[in-house]
Amino acid sequence: MAEAHQAVAFQFTVTPDGIDLQLSHQALTEIYLSGVRSWKKRIIRLKNSVITGVYPASPSSWLFVVIAILATMYTRSDPSMGLIAKIQEHLPSMSTQCQAVVSAVLFSTMLWLLLIFTMRLCLKQLLSYHRWMFEQHGKMSTTTKVWVYLDSVRPLMDDTEYERMTKLAAEFESNLGNRLQWYLKLKALWAANYVSDWWEEYVYLRGRSPIMVNSNYYGMDFLYVTPTPIQAARAGNSIHAFFLYRRKLNREEIKPVSSATVPCCSYQFERMFDTCRIPGTLTDTVHHWQDSDYVAVYHRGRYFRLKVYQAGRLLSPREIEFQIQRILDDSSPPSKGEAKLGALTAGDRIPWAKARTKYFSSGVNKRSLDCIERAAFFVTLDDDEQGMMGDDPASSLDHYAKSLLHGKCYDRWFDKSFSVVYYKNGKNGINAEHSWADAPVLAHLWEYTLATDSFQLGYNAEGHCKGDVDSSLPRPQKLNWEIPSECEEQISQSLAVAQALADDVDFHVFSFRDFGKGKVKKCRVSPDAFVQMALQLAYYRERRTFCLTYEASMTRLFREGRTETVRSCTNESSAFVRALEGGEAADVCRRLFRAASEKHQQLYRMAMTGGGIDRHLFCLYVVSKYLGVESPFLKEVLSEPWRLSTSQTPVQQVELFDMVNHPEYISCGGGFGPVADDGYGVSYCILGDNMINFHISCKHSCPDTDAHKFGDQIRKALHDLIQLLGPNQKEPSKPEESRPEVKKDQ
Repeated sequence: MAEAHQAVAFQFTVTPDGIDLQLSHQALTEIYLSGVRSWKKRIIRLKNSVITGVYPASPSSWLFVVIAILATMYTRSDPSMGLIAKIQEHLPSMSTQCQAVVSAVLFSTMLWLLLIFTMRLCLKQLLSYHRWMFEQHGKMSTTTKVWVYLDSVRPLMDDTEYERMTKLAAEFESNLGNRLQWYLKLKALWAANYVSDWWEEYVYLRGRSPIMVNSNYYGMDFLYVTPTPIQAARAGNSIHAFFLYRRKLNREEIKPVSSATVPCCSYQFERMFDTCRIPGTLTDTVHHWQDSDYVAVYHRGRYFRLKVYQAGRLLSPREIEFQIQRILDDSSPPSKGEAKLGALTAGDRIPWAKARTKYFSSGVNKRSLDCIERAAFFVTLDDDEQGMMGDDPASSLDHYAKSLLHGKCYDRWFDKSFSVVYYKNGKNGINAEHSWADAPVLAHLWEYTLATDSFQLGYNAEGHCKGDVDSSLPRPQKLNWEIPSECEEQISQSLAVAQALADDVDFHVFSFRDFGKGKVKKCRVSPDAFVQMALQLAYYRERRTFCLTYEASMTRLFREGRTETVRSCTNESSAFVRALEGGEAADVCRRLFRAASEKHQQLYRMAMTGGGIDRHLFCLYVVSKYLGVESPFLKEVLSEPWRLSTSQTPVQQVELFDMVNHPEYISCGGGFGPVADDGYGVSYCILGDNMINFHISCKHSCPDTDAHKFGDQIRKALHDLIQLLGPNQKEPSKPEESRPEVKKDQ
C-alpha cells in the first residue's frame, strides 16, 4: 500500500556491490516537520507553564521588583533589613559590586516569590467566598447533613417508615458517623478534592454493566437547520473545528467557564481528546495520550485511520472532506469479524476485558485496537438519515435520540471519550463516555464546533467545504484484523446483551415553544425551579405519588469538583402539588409554589457551594467499606432508587450564537438513558426566551412508564403553572431574589 511505503524513511536492497540505501525524501521531510511541530508544542507548553506557575504575577513583574530593589541600593536605603548583606556573606569570592548585585537579585527573587504566594493565598480565600449566592451560609456539620437528608425523604415515607429512618440516622450519628468523618477529614487534608477520585472510580469505572445507555450520553445537532446536506463536507468542517478547539486547549487559550464572575475549575477539560476507557475485570481505567494526529473512522463495518495533519500542518476542511469521501467511496469488504467488533464496547464489561486480553494483546489486532483507542476521537459515517424530518417530525426526533444514544450497538466505540456521528443527510451528533468528565464540559466543545462549522468556516454554493484540495494526500489507512471464531462468538453475545438493552429504551424528544424563560422570569421565578416544579406535578399526576428526584448540580467552584445532587422533591414541593391537585384556592397554591421554588433554589446554592449531602454520604459509605464496617443507615441511603433523574443542559457560550437574527441555529440539547428500571431520565435545555427542549427516557419493560405520556403530562403541567403564576396575577409582596443563572452538570 502506498501509505505504508511513505511511513518508512528508507529502504535498502542487497546488490553484488553491497547495500544500496534508497532514502525517501518525502518521509524524511515528514519526520523533520513532525519534529518541528513537536518542539513548537513543547515551547508553547513551557511558556504556559511559566506563566501559570507565577500566576497571578507575571514574568515581567520579576524584572520590576529586581529593578526596584537595585534602585534602592543607589539611594543607600536597605528595604531588606540586612538580608541582602547576609546573602552577600555566603556568596563565593568576586568583586564587591558584583556580590552586591547578585545578592540584591536573589533577595528580589525571594521577595517576588513571597508576594506570589501571598497573592495566591488571598485569591484562594476570595474565590472560596460563596455568600454571593445566598444570604446565610456556613459550613454544615454531619448532624445538619443528616437532618437535611431526613427532610428530603419525609414526603416519600409514611410515619412508621420515617420514624424507623430517624432512629437509624440517630444511631449512625452517635456511633459510627464520627469515626468515618475523621477519616474523611484526614483525606480532605491531603487530596485536592475528597470526592472526585472515588466518584470516578466507584460510580463509573467499577460498574460492570454496559456503559451504553446506562452511562454514556448524547448531544444533538441544530434543530431546524442543516448547514449542508453533504455528509463528507459536514464531517470536513466539524472535524477541522474539533482540532482547532484542541489547539486552543493545548495553548490554554480557552477562557474558563464562570458562575457569575467566579471561574470554575477546568480540570475535566484535560482528558477531552486522545482519551479512552480501557476495560478491566475488576475496574476499568481511563487512559490519556498526547496529541494524536489522526481520528479513527467507522464506515459500513470497516475501521480506518484518517490522518488530519500533513507535513506538520492541520488539513483544511476541504482536504478532510476529500479524505472522508475516499472512505465513503471505498468498496472494500470488512475483515472477518470486523463489522460488529464495536459491540464489545456496548456489552458487559467483564467479557470485553477478557476478550481484550485474550485476542487483542499482540499482533495485528493490538496494533489496530491501539489505533482506535489512541485516536483523538472516534468518527462514525452513518448510512441513515436523522433529524426533524418527514410528516412526523416528533417521531423522527425520538429515532434521532435513540440513534445517538446507542445506534446499532456496534457502529460506535462507546469507550472513547467521545464519538461523532455524521449521517447521510448532513446531520450530526455526539455520544460521550461519562467517567472522564460531565456533560457541560463536552457541551462547551460541542457549542464551539457547531458555531465554528456554520459561522466561521462555512460552505460554498454547492455545499462543499471551502478551499482547495491536495490530491496527492495519502489515502486513509484501512485497519486490519484477525478475529478468531471464539472472539466472534463473544462479539455476538455482547451484541445480544446490548441490543436487548437498546430495544428496551423508550425515548421522547420535543421542543416546547408555547413560552420559555422570558415569560417565566416575568413571574419572578427561577426558570430551573419552574421546570422542576412542573416535573414534580407531572410525575404526581401520572403515578399519584412522589419519588426521590435527582437534579445534577455542578461543584466546579471547587478544585477538581464534579457534581452534587439537588433533591428536588421536598416537603414544600409536595405540599404545593397536593394543594393544586386538591383544588385549593389560587392564592394558596401560589404561596406554596413560591415556598417550594425558594426551597429548591436554596438547595441548589447549597449543593454548588459544598453544602450538599449525597456526595458526603457516598464518601462516608466508601470509608465504611474500606474499614470493613456495616452501616444500616448508609446502606439504605445509597440503595434508594432515583425514579426521576433530571439535568439541565446549559448554553455556556451564548456569544457564539445569534438567537435573535438566527433563531434556527440552536441545538436541541442532549439526553441520557433512564437511571432506574421503573423511572424516567429527563434532560432539558432552556434556550433563549421562548423555547425549552425536553429529552425523556424510560424503559418499555416497565408497565408504569411511558415517555410520550409523561411528555404530555409535562406540557400540561407547564401550562397550568404559567396560568397560575401569569403576569396578570398579583405580584408577591416579597419577590424571590434575582440570582445569576447557574451552570449545571449532568
